[in-house]
Amino acid sequence: MFSGGEGNAVRNLLSFGVIATSLIISSCGRDNSENIEHVLDAPEPVVGNIENAFSSDETWQRARMDVASRIAIPHRPQSARNVILFIADGMSIPTITASRIYEGQAQGGSGVENVLSFEAFPHLALVRTYNTDAQVSDSASTATALVTGIKTRTGAINVAPEQALEVCEENASVPSHLAEIAEQRGMDTGVISTARMTHATPATMFSHSLSRNWETDADLPDWAQSAGCEDIASQLISFDAGDGMDVILGGGRRSFLPADAGGRRSDQRDLMAEWRDLGRDGITVSDAEGLRALDPSDPAPVFGLFTDSHMAYEADRDDGEEPSLAEMTSFAISRLSQSEEGYVLMVEAGRVDHAHHGTNAYRALTDTQAFSDAISAAVDQVDLEETLIVVTADHGHTMTMSGYPARDNPILGLVRRVDPVQPGSDPQLTLANDGNPYTTLGYQNGRHLRLGDGEALTDEGVVDPDYMQESAVPVMSETHSGADVALFATGPRSYLFGGSLEQNSVFHLISYALEWDEESQDSGEETE
Repeated sequence: MFSGGEGNAVRNLLSFGVIATSLIISSCGRDNSENIEHVLDAPEPVVGNIENAFSSDETWQRARMDVASRIAIPHRPQSARNVILFIADGMSIPTITASRIYEGQAQGGSGVENVLSFEAFPHLALVRTYNTDAQVSDSASTATALVTGIKTRTGAINVAPEQALEVCEENASVPSHLAEIAEQRGMDTGVISTARMTHATPATMFSHSLSRNWETDADLPDWAQSAGCEDIASQLISFDAGDGMDVILGGGRRSFLPADAGGRRSDQRDLMAEWRDLGRDGITVSDAEGLRALDPSDPAPVFGLFTDSHMAYEADRDDGEEPSLAEMTSFAISRLSQSEEGYVLMVEAGRVDHAHHGTNAYRALTDTQAFSDAISAAVDQVDLEETLIVVTADHGHTMTMSGYPARDNPILGLVRRVDPVQPGSDPQLTLANDGNPYTTLGYQNGRHLRLGDGEALTDEGVVDPDYMQESAVPVMSETHSGADVALFATGPRSYLFGGSLEQNSVFHLISYALEWDEESQDSGEETE
Protein backbone atom coordinates (compact mmCIF):
# COMPACT_ATOMS: atom_id res chain seq x y z
CA MET A 1 0.00 0.00 0.00
CA PHE A 2 2.89 2.34 0.81
CA SER A 3 6.33 2.60 -0.80
CA GLY A 4 9.81 3.87 0.03
CA GLY A 5 10.49 6.38 2.76
CA GLU A 6 6.88 7.53 2.86
CA GLY A 7 5.73 3.99 3.66
CA ASN A 8 8.27 3.66 6.48
CA ALA A 9 7.28 7.01 7.91
CA VAL A 10 3.60 6.12 7.82
CA ARG A 11 4.17 2.74 9.41
CA ASN A 12 6.31 4.31 12.12
CA LEU A 13 3.47 6.71 12.82
CA LEU A 14 0.95 3.90 12.87
CA SER A 15 3.08 1.87 15.23
CA PHE A 16 3.22 4.91 17.48
CA GLY A 17 -0.52 5.32 17.13
CA VAL A 18 -1.12 1.67 17.98
CA ILE A 19 0.45 2.34 21.38
CA ALA A 20 -2.10 5.06 22.02
CA THR A 21 -4.87 2.88 20.64
CA SER A 22 -3.84 0.02 22.87
CA LEU A 23 -3.82 2.26 25.91
CA ILE A 24 -7.26 3.67 25.15
CA ILE A 25 -8.90 0.38 24.23
CA SER A 26 -7.22 -1.68 26.94
CA SER A 27 -8.62 0.84 29.41
CA CYS A 28 -12.00 -0.32 28.14
CA GLY A 29 -11.21 -3.99 28.80
CA ARG A 30 -10.82 -4.90 25.11
CA ASP A 31 -8.41 -7.13 23.20
CA ASN A 32 -6.38 -4.97 20.81
CA SER A 33 -5.39 -7.41 18.06
CA GLU A 34 -8.31 -6.66 15.74
CA ASN A 35 -7.83 -2.93 16.23
CA ILE A 36 -4.09 -3.06 15.54
CA GLU A 37 -4.77 -4.92 12.30
CA HIS A 38 -7.39 -2.33 11.42
CA VAL A 39 -4.90 0.51 11.97
CA LEU A 40 -2.24 -1.11 9.81
CA ASP A 41 -4.78 -1.52 7.01
CA ALA A 42 -5.80 2.15 7.14
CA PRO A 43 -5.92 3.79 3.69
CA GLU A 44 -3.18 6.28 2.89
CA PRO A 45 -5.46 9.35 2.56
CA VAL A 46 -6.59 8.96 6.16
CA VAL A 47 -3.03 9.13 7.44
CA GLY A 48 -1.77 11.92 5.18
CA ASN A 49 1.66 13.48 4.94
CA ILE A 50 3.33 13.69 8.34
CA GLU A 51 6.83 14.78 7.41
CA ASN A 52 7.35 18.47 8.20
CA ALA A 53 9.26 20.64 10.63
CA PHE A 54 6.94 19.77 13.50
CA SER A 55 6.94 15.97 13.16
CA SER A 56 8.97 15.58 16.36
CA ASP A 57 6.84 18.04 18.34
CA GLU A 58 5.14 16.36 21.31
CA THR A 59 1.74 17.88 20.64
CA TRP A 60 1.98 16.90 16.95
CA GLN A 61 2.78 13.31 17.91
CA ARG A 62 -0.10 13.19 20.39
CA ALA A 63 -2.45 14.39 17.68
CA ARG A 64 -1.24 11.70 15.30
CA MET A 65 -1.74 9.10 18.02
CA ASP A 66 -5.27 10.40 18.33
CA VAL A 67 -5.78 9.89 14.59
CA ALA A 68 -4.57 6.31 14.81
CA SER A 69 -6.79 5.55 17.80
CA ARG A 70 -9.84 6.94 16.00
CA ILE A 71 -9.10 4.87 12.92
CA ALA A 72 -9.10 1.83 15.19
CA ILE A 73 -12.46 2.43 16.87
CA PRO A 74 -14.44 -0.82 16.65
CA HIS A 75 -17.90 -0.66 15.11
CA ARG A 76 -20.40 -2.69 17.12
CA PRO A 77 -23.70 -2.86 15.23
CA GLN A 78 -25.12 -5.73 17.29
CA SER A 79 -27.85 -5.16 19.86
CA ALA A 80 -27.00 -4.75 23.53
CA ARG A 81 -27.77 -7.33 26.18
CA ASN A 82 -27.11 -4.97 29.09
CA VAL A 83 -27.16 -1.21 29.61
CA ILE A 84 -25.48 0.87 32.31
CA LEU A 85 -26.57 4.51 32.47
CA PHE A 86 -24.08 6.59 34.45
CA ILE A 87 -25.33 10.02 35.53
CA ALA A 88 -23.22 12.58 37.37
CA ASP A 89 -25.79 15.02 38.70
CA GLY A 90 -24.72 18.53 37.73
CA MET A 91 -21.60 17.50 35.78
CA SER A 92 -21.24 20.42 33.40
CA ILE A 93 -18.57 20.44 30.72
CA PRO A 94 -16.39 22.82 32.81
CA THR A 95 -16.73 20.31 35.65
CA ILE A 96 -15.29 17.61 33.39
CA THR A 97 -12.41 19.85 32.32
CA ALA A 98 -11.56 20.95 35.85
CA SER A 99 -11.86 17.40 37.23
CA ARG A 100 -9.58 16.09 34.51
CA ILE A 101 -6.96 18.67 35.43
CA TYR A 102 -7.43 18.13 39.17
CA GLU A 103 -6.88 14.38 38.82
CA GLY A 104 -3.83 14.86 36.62
CA GLN A 105 -2.28 17.38 38.99
CA ALA A 106 -2.90 15.05 41.94
CA GLN A 107 -0.80 12.51 40.03
CA GLY A 108 2.07 14.98 39.64
CA GLY A 109 1.44 16.31 36.14
CA SER A 110 0.13 19.54 34.66
CA GLY A 111 -3.29 17.88 34.41
CA VAL A 112 -4.26 19.36 31.07
CA GLU A 113 -3.36 16.20 29.16
CA ASN A 114 -5.01 13.86 31.62
CA VAL A 115 -8.06 11.86 30.51
CA LEU A 116 -10.89 10.77 32.80
CA SER A 117 -11.95 7.17 32.24
CA PHE A 118 -15.08 7.95 30.27
CA GLU A 119 -13.31 10.49 28.06
CA ALA A 120 -11.65 7.51 26.36
CA PHE A 121 -15.06 6.38 25.10
CA PRO A 122 -15.21 6.66 21.31
CA HIS A 123 -18.62 8.28 20.87
CA LEU A 124 -19.95 11.48 22.35
CA ALA A 125 -22.73 14.00 21.95
CA LEU A 126 -24.04 17.27 23.31
CA VAL A 127 -27.37 16.96 25.13
CA ARG A 128 -29.99 19.71 25.34
CA THR A 129 -31.44 19.82 28.86
CA TYR A 130 -34.39 22.25 28.77
CA ASN A 131 -37.77 20.91 29.87
CA THR A 132 -41.39 21.79 29.07
CA ASP A 133 -41.61 24.83 31.35
CA ALA A 134 -38.03 26.05 31.86
CA GLN A 135 -34.84 26.87 29.99
CA VAL A 136 -32.89 25.76 33.07
CA SER A 137 -34.20 22.46 34.44
CA ASP A 138 -34.10 20.49 37.65
CA SER A 139 -33.00 16.89 38.18
CA ALA A 140 -36.50 15.39 38.30
CA SER A 141 -37.52 16.57 34.85
CA THR A 142 -34.14 15.90 33.25
CA ALA A 143 -33.84 12.40 34.70
CA THR A 144 -37.42 11.74 33.58
CA ALA A 145 -36.38 12.62 30.03
CA LEU A 146 -33.46 10.19 30.21
CA VAL A 147 -35.49 7.22 31.47
CA THR A 148 -38.93 7.70 29.85
CA GLY A 149 -38.29 9.33 26.49
CA ILE A 150 -40.53 12.34 27.16
CA LYS A 151 -39.79 15.79 28.53
CA THR A 152 -41.86 17.03 31.44
CA ARG A 153 -42.21 19.97 33.80
CA THR A 154 -39.93 21.03 36.64
CA GLY A 155 -40.18 18.84 39.74
CA ALA A 156 -42.18 16.03 38.15
CA ILE A 157 -41.00 12.42 38.20
CA ASN A 158 -42.12 10.14 35.37
CA VAL A 159 -45.39 11.90 34.66
CA ALA A 160 -46.48 13.64 31.47
CA PRO A 161 -46.23 17.44 31.56
CA GLU A 162 -49.98 17.99 31.51
CA GLN A 163 -50.85 15.31 34.08
CA ALA A 164 -52.13 16.26 37.53
CA LEU A 165 -53.90 14.34 40.31
CA GLU A 166 -55.18 11.68 37.93
CA VAL A 167 -51.71 10.08 38.04
CA CYS A 168 -52.47 9.06 41.63
CA GLU A 169 -55.47 7.01 40.58
CA GLU A 170 -55.27 3.24 40.35
CA ASN A 171 -54.34 2.01 36.87
CA ALA A 172 -53.42 5.55 35.84
CA SER A 173 -51.69 5.89 32.50
CA VAL A 174 -48.19 7.17 33.17
CA PRO A 175 -45.01 6.97 31.07
CA SER A 176 -43.16 3.68 31.38
CA HIS A 177 -39.52 3.98 32.34
CA LEU A 178 -36.33 2.00 31.82
CA ALA A 179 -36.65 -0.22 34.88
CA GLU A 180 -40.35 -0.98 34.30
CA ILE A 181 -39.81 -2.01 30.71
CA ALA A 182 -36.71 -4.03 31.55
CA GLU A 183 -38.48 -5.89 34.35
CA GLN A 184 -41.47 -6.63 32.13
CA ARG A 185 -39.06 -8.24 29.68
CA GLY A 186 -37.51 -10.46 32.31
CA MET A 187 -34.32 -8.44 32.76
CA ASP A 188 -32.77 -7.61 36.12
CA THR A 189 -32.58 -3.99 37.23
CA GLY A 190 -30.60 -1.90 39.65
CA VAL A 191 -30.13 1.65 40.86
CA ILE A 192 -27.17 3.16 42.74
CA SER A 193 -26.82 6.69 44.05
CA THR A 194 -24.68 8.61 46.49
CA ALA A 195 -27.75 10.75 47.16
CA ARG A 196 -30.88 9.65 48.99
CA MET A 197 -32.55 6.82 47.11
CA THR A 198 -35.74 8.89 47.11
CA HIS A 199 -33.96 11.87 45.56
CA ALA A 200 -35.02 13.04 42.11
CA THR A 201 -32.69 11.08 39.82
CA PRO A 202 -32.68 7.59 41.41
CA ALA A 203 -36.43 7.91 42.10
CA THR A 204 -37.09 7.90 38.36
CA MET A 205 -36.10 4.23 38.28
CA PHE A 206 -39.04 3.08 40.41
CA SER A 207 -41.64 5.82 40.95
CA HIS A 208 -44.11 8.26 39.43
CA SER A 209 -44.70 11.43 41.40
CA LEU A 210 -46.25 14.83 40.82
CA SER A 211 -43.55 16.26 43.07
CA ARG A 212 -39.96 15.25 43.68
CA ASN A 213 -40.42 16.52 47.25
CA TRP A 214 -42.82 13.72 48.23
CA GLU A 215 -40.00 11.45 49.40
CA THR A 216 -41.89 10.06 52.39
CA ASP A 217 -45.52 10.05 53.52
CA ALA A 218 -44.82 12.91 55.93
CA ASP A 219 -44.05 15.07 52.88
CA LEU A 220 -47.44 14.52 51.23
CA PRO A 221 -49.88 17.43 51.59
CA ASP A 222 -53.38 16.54 52.78
CA TRP A 223 -54.90 17.03 49.34
CA ALA A 224 -52.40 14.61 47.80
CA GLN A 225 -53.10 11.98 50.45
CA SER A 226 -56.83 12.40 49.87
CA ALA A 227 -56.29 11.83 46.15
CA GLY A 228 -54.50 8.56 46.87
CA CYS A 229 -51.00 9.74 45.97
CA GLU A 230 -48.18 7.49 47.15
CA ASP A 231 -44.87 8.76 48.43
CA ILE A 232 -41.67 7.90 46.58
CA ALA A 233 -40.19 5.60 49.23
CA SER A 234 -43.28 3.41 49.44
CA GLN A 235 -43.35 3.14 45.64
CA LEU A 236 -40.00 1.38 45.80
CA ILE A 237 -41.64 -1.32 47.91
CA SER A 238 -44.77 -1.52 45.75
CA PHE A 239 -42.81 -1.49 42.48
CA ASP A 240 -44.13 -4.70 40.97
CA ALA A 241 -43.01 -4.68 37.34
CA GLY A 242 -41.53 -8.12 36.69
CA ASP A 243 -40.25 -9.41 40.02
CA GLY A 244 -39.11 -6.01 41.33
CA MET A 245 -35.75 -4.31 41.43
CA ASP A 246 -32.73 -6.50 42.16
CA VAL A 247 -30.04 -4.13 43.46
CA ILE A 248 -30.70 -0.88 45.32
CA LEU A 249 -27.67 0.83 46.89
CA GLY A 250 -27.35 4.37 48.22
CA GLY A 251 -28.39 6.75 50.98
CA GLY A 252 -31.66 7.93 52.46
CA ARG A 253 -32.59 5.37 55.11
CA ARG A 254 -34.79 7.89 56.92
CA SER A 255 -37.50 7.80 54.23
CA PHE A 256 -37.99 4.07 54.75
CA LEU A 257 -38.14 3.90 58.55
CA PRO A 258 -40.72 5.01 61.15
CA ALA A 259 -40.01 7.90 63.46
CA ASP A 260 -39.39 5.65 66.48
CA ALA A 261 -36.60 3.95 64.50
CA GLY A 262 -34.90 7.17 63.51
CA GLY A 263 -36.84 7.69 60.31
CA ARG A 264 -39.30 10.24 58.98
CA ARG A 265 -42.36 8.10 58.25
CA SER A 266 -45.52 9.26 59.97
CA ASP A 267 -47.36 6.04 59.02
CA GLN A 268 -44.89 4.06 61.21
CA ARG A 269 -44.16 1.62 58.39
CA ASP A 270 -40.74 -0.05 58.28
CA LEU A 271 -40.33 -0.27 54.53
CA MET A 272 -37.01 -2.09 54.68
CA ALA A 273 -38.64 -4.86 56.71
CA GLU A 274 -41.54 -4.91 54.26
CA TRP A 275 -39.09 -5.24 51.38
CA ARG A 276 -37.47 -8.25 53.05
CA ASP A 277 -40.92 -9.82 53.43
CA LEU A 278 -41.83 -9.61 49.74
CA GLY A 279 -41.03 -13.31 49.30
CA ARG A 280 -37.87 -12.91 47.24
CA ASP A 281 -35.35 -13.78 49.99
CA GLY A 282 -34.14 -10.18 49.78
CA ILE A 283 -31.15 -9.03 51.80
CA THR A 284 -30.85 -5.60 53.44
CA VAL A 285 -27.54 -4.04 54.51
CA SER A 286 -26.75 -0.79 56.30
CA ASP A 287 -22.98 -0.36 56.15
CA ALA A 288 -19.93 -1.12 54.04
CA GLU A 289 -19.05 -4.17 56.11
CA GLY A 290 -22.48 -5.65 55.48
CA LEU A 291 -22.13 -5.15 51.72
CA ARG A 292 -18.63 -6.64 51.65
CA ALA A 293 -19.84 -9.70 53.50
CA LEU A 294 -22.27 -10.57 50.70
CA ASP A 295 -21.50 -12.99 47.89
CA PRO A 296 -22.06 -10.93 44.71
CA SER A 297 -22.76 -14.13 42.77
CA ASP A 298 -25.76 -14.83 45.01
CA PRO A 299 -28.87 -14.02 42.92
CA ALA A 300 -30.83 -12.74 45.94
CA PRO A 301 -32.00 -9.11 45.67
CA VAL A 302 -30.01 -6.61 47.74
CA PHE A 303 -31.27 -3.40 49.32
CA GLY A 304 -28.52 -1.32 50.93
CA LEU A 305 -29.00 2.11 52.48
CA PHE A 306 -25.82 3.31 54.16
CA THR A 307 -26.80 6.70 55.60
CA ASP A 308 -29.90 8.42 56.92
CA SER A 309 -29.74 11.13 54.27
CA HIS A 310 -27.25 11.60 51.44
CA MET A 311 -24.03 9.60 51.47
CA ALA A 312 -20.85 11.50 52.32
CA TYR A 313 -18.85 13.36 49.73
CA GLU A 314 -15.98 11.19 48.53
CA ALA A 315 -13.48 13.49 50.26
CA ASP A 316 -15.23 12.90 53.60
CA ARG A 317 -16.25 9.25 53.23
CA ASP A 318 -15.43 6.80 56.02
CA ASP A 319 -14.55 3.62 54.15
CA GLY A 320 -15.53 1.51 57.15
CA GLU A 321 -19.06 2.87 57.06
CA GLU A 322 -19.83 3.73 53.45
CA PRO A 323 -18.74 1.89 50.29
CA SER A 324 -17.38 3.93 47.43
CA LEU A 325 -19.36 4.49 44.26
CA ALA A 326 -16.90 2.20 42.46
CA GLU A 327 -17.41 -0.55 45.03
CA MET A 328 -21.19 -0.34 44.80
CA THR A 329 -20.97 -0.38 41.00
CA SER A 330 -18.74 -3.46 40.94
CA PHE A 331 -21.03 -5.30 43.33
CA ALA A 332 -24.12 -4.44 41.31
CA ILE A 333 -22.57 -5.60 38.04
CA SER A 334 -21.47 -8.89 39.60
CA ARG A 335 -24.94 -9.44 40.99
CA LEU A 336 -26.89 -8.37 37.89
CA SER A 337 -24.65 -10.34 35.53
CA GLN A 338 -26.29 -13.49 36.89
CA SER A 339 -29.42 -12.60 34.92
CA GLU A 340 -30.10 -14.79 31.92
CA GLU A 341 -31.99 -11.99 30.16
CA GLY A 342 -29.54 -9.16 30.79
CA TYR A 343 -29.88 -6.09 32.98
CA VAL A 344 -30.41 -2.33 33.14
CA LEU A 345 -28.48 -0.39 35.79
CA MET A 346 -28.45 3.31 36.67
CA VAL A 347 -25.47 4.67 38.62
CA GLU A 348 -25.69 8.24 39.91
CA ALA A 349 -22.96 10.41 41.40
CA GLY A 350 -25.55 12.53 43.13
CA ARG A 351 -23.37 14.82 45.19
CA VAL A 352 -21.47 16.58 42.42
CA ASP A 353 -24.63 18.67 42.23
CA HIS A 354 -24.71 19.39 45.96
CA ALA A 355 -21.12 20.59 46.04
CA HIS A 356 -21.80 22.95 43.16
CA HIS A 357 -24.88 24.34 44.90
CA GLY A 358 -22.57 25.23 47.78
CA THR A 359 -19.94 26.66 45.37
CA ASN A 360 -17.46 24.15 46.80
CA ALA A 361 -15.51 23.20 43.69
CA TYR A 362 -13.13 20.91 45.58
CA ARG A 363 -15.84 18.42 46.50
CA ALA A 364 -17.49 18.71 43.09
CA LEU A 365 -14.19 17.72 41.46
CA THR A 366 -13.35 14.92 43.90
CA ASP A 367 -16.83 13.42 43.51
CA THR A 368 -16.46 13.62 39.72
CA GLN A 369 -13.16 11.79 40.09
CA ALA A 370 -14.91 9.09 42.13
CA PHE A 371 -17.53 8.90 39.37
CA SER A 372 -14.75 8.34 36.83
CA ASP A 373 -13.32 5.59 39.04
CA ALA A 374 -16.72 3.85 39.13
CA ILE A 375 -16.91 3.93 35.34
CA SER A 376 -13.39 2.53 35.10
CA ALA A 377 -14.39 -0.30 37.45
CA ALA A 378 -17.42 -1.05 35.28
CA VAL A 379 -15.40 -1.10 32.06
CA ASP A 380 -12.94 -3.54 33.60
CA GLN A 381 -15.81 -5.83 34.51
CA VAL A 382 -18.13 -5.94 31.49
CA ASP A 383 -17.87 -7.24 27.96
CA LEU A 384 -18.28 -4.27 25.63
CA GLU A 385 -19.49 -6.59 22.91
CA GLU A 386 -22.73 -6.98 24.87
CA THR A 387 -22.92 -4.09 27.33
CA LEU A 388 -23.74 -0.53 26.31
CA ILE A 389 -22.37 2.12 28.70
CA VAL A 390 -23.76 5.64 28.50
CA VAL A 391 -22.24 8.43 30.62
CA THR A 392 -23.90 11.81 30.95
CA ALA A 393 -25.27 14.46 33.31
CA ASP A 394 -28.84 15.50 33.93
CA HIS A 395 -27.94 19.22 33.81
CA GLY A 396 -25.00 21.53 34.37
CA HIS A 397 -24.01 24.25 36.84
CA THR A 398 -22.70 27.79 36.63
CA MET A 399 -19.07 27.07 37.49
CA THR A 400 -16.67 28.69 35.05
CA MET A 401 -12.95 28.31 34.34
CA SER A 402 -11.24 31.53 33.28
CA GLY A 403 -8.48 34.08 33.84
CA TYR A 404 -5.58 32.89 31.58
CA PRO A 405 -3.85 30.75 34.25
CA ALA A 406 -0.51 29.19 33.31
CA ARG A 407 -0.49 25.60 32.11
CA ASP A 408 0.71 24.16 35.45
CA ASN A 409 -1.34 26.49 37.63
CA PRO A 410 -3.24 24.57 40.36
CA ILE A 411 -6.81 24.25 39.14
CA LEU A 412 -8.15 25.27 42.56
CA GLY A 413 -5.56 28.03 42.96
CA LEU A 414 -5.20 31.74 42.33
CA VAL A 415 -4.68 32.78 38.72
CA ARG A 416 -1.03 33.22 37.77
CA ARG A 417 -0.31 34.11 34.17
CA VAL A 418 2.75 33.73 31.96
CA ASP A 419 3.80 36.83 30.02
CA PRO A 420 2.81 35.92 26.44
CA VAL A 421 5.73 37.84 24.92
CA GLN A 422 8.32 36.21 27.19
CA PRO A 423 8.13 32.41 26.70
CA GLY A 424 9.41 30.55 29.75
CA SER A 425 8.90 33.43 32.16
CA ASP A 426 7.64 32.68 35.65
CA PRO A 427 3.86 33.01 36.05
CA GLN A 428 2.84 36.17 37.89
CA LEU A 429 -0.16 36.67 40.15
CA THR A 430 -3.04 38.28 38.26
CA LEU A 431 -5.14 40.94 39.97
CA ALA A 432 -8.70 42.00 39.20
CA ASN A 433 -9.69 45.64 38.80
CA ASP A 434 -10.36 45.79 42.52
CA GLY A 435 -6.69 45.07 43.18
CA ASN A 436 -7.28 41.59 44.61
CA PRO A 437 -6.35 38.15 43.22
CA TYR A 438 -8.98 35.68 42.06
CA THR A 439 -9.31 31.95 41.38
CA THR A 440 -9.46 30.09 38.10
CA LEU A 441 -12.78 28.51 39.10
CA GLY A 442 -15.73 30.68 40.02
CA TYR A 443 -19.52 30.71 39.85
CA GLN A 444 -22.00 32.94 38.07
CA ASN A 445 -24.17 32.91 41.20
CA GLY A 446 -23.99 31.56 44.73
CA ARG A 447 -23.66 32.35 48.41
CA HIS A 448 -20.05 33.56 48.46
CA LEU A 449 -20.30 36.93 46.75
CA ARG A 450 -17.06 38.61 45.69
CA LEU A 451 -16.71 41.94 47.50
CA GLY A 452 -14.31 44.52 46.19
CA ASP A 453 -13.39 45.66 49.68
CA GLY A 454 -13.20 42.13 51.10
CA GLU A 455 -10.16 40.37 52.48
CA ALA A 456 -7.74 39.36 49.74
CA LEU A 457 -7.64 35.67 48.83
CA THR A 458 -4.54 33.62 49.69
CA ASP A 459 -2.96 30.58 48.09
CA GLU A 460 -3.54 28.54 51.24
CA GLY A 461 -7.12 29.62 51.68
CA VAL A 462 -8.42 28.83 48.20
CA VAL A 463 -7.12 25.25 48.16
CA ASP A 464 -8.71 24.42 51.51
CA PRO A 465 -11.32 21.64 50.99
CA ASP A 466 -13.98 23.82 52.63
CA TYR A 467 -13.31 26.91 50.55
CA MET A 468 -16.34 28.18 48.63
CA GLN A 469 -15.50 29.82 45.32
CA GLU A 470 -16.64 33.38 44.79
CA SER A 471 -19.75 34.21 42.79
CA ALA A 472 -20.95 37.22 40.83
CA VAL A 473 -24.64 37.20 41.79
CA PRO A 474 -25.76 36.58 45.40
CA VAL A 475 -28.30 33.78 45.84
CA MET A 476 -28.88 31.40 48.76
CA SER A 477 -27.94 28.35 46.68
CA GLU A 478 -26.03 28.36 43.39
CA THR A 479 -28.31 27.37 40.53
CA HIS A 480 -28.21 24.92 37.68
CA SER A 481 -27.21 26.13 34.23
CA GLY A 482 -29.11 25.63 31.00
CA ALA A 483 -26.04 24.80 28.94
CA ASP A 484 -25.78 21.54 27.04
CA VAL A 485 -24.13 18.65 28.86
CA ALA A 486 -21.81 16.04 27.40
CA LEU A 487 -22.62 12.39 26.77
CA PHE A 488 -20.05 9.62 26.24
CA ALA A 489 -20.87 6.11 25.03
CA THR A 490 -19.20 2.80 24.29
CA GLY A 491 -20.41 -0.71 23.54
CA PRO A 492 -23.09 -2.07 21.19
CA ARG A 493 -24.68 0.61 18.98
CA SER A 494 -22.88 3.35 20.88
CA TYR A 495 -22.05 4.89 17.49
CA LEU A 496 -25.65 6.18 17.44
CA PHE A 497 -24.86 8.65 20.21
CA GLY A 498 -23.48 11.69 18.44
CA GLY A 499 -24.14 15.25 17.41
CA SER A 500 -26.65 17.42 19.26
CA LEU A 501 -29.33 15.36 21.03
CA GLU A 502 -32.56 16.15 22.75
CA GLN A 503 -32.25 14.70 26.24
CA ASN A 504 -35.27 12.43 25.86
CA SER A 505 -33.70 10.92 22.71
CA VAL A 506 -31.20 9.15 25.00
CA PHE A 507 -33.98 6.83 26.19
CA HIS A 508 -35.00 6.02 22.63
CA LEU A 509 -31.42 5.28 21.57
CA ILE A 510 -31.01 2.97 24.56
CA SER A 511 -34.29 1.28 23.63
CA TYR A 512 -33.05 0.79 20.08
CA ALA A 513 -29.75 -0.62 21.32
CA LEU A 514 -31.73 -3.17 23.38
CA GLU A 515 -34.12 -3.88 20.48
CA TRP A 516 -37.20 -2.98 22.49
CA ASP A 517 -40.03 -2.78 19.97
CA GLU A 518 -42.75 -0.20 20.32
CA GLU A 519 -45.59 -2.72 20.51
CA SER A 520 -44.16 -4.42 23.59
CA GLN A 521 -43.39 -1.08 25.22
CA ASP A 522 -46.97 0.08 24.77
CA SER A 523 -48.61 -3.14 25.88
CA GLY A 524 -46.30 -3.88 28.77
CA GLU A 525 -46.22 -7.52 27.68
CA GLU A 526 -43.20 -9.66 28.40
CA THR A 527 -41.23 -10.99 25.47
CA GLU A 528 -39.80 -14.44 25.24
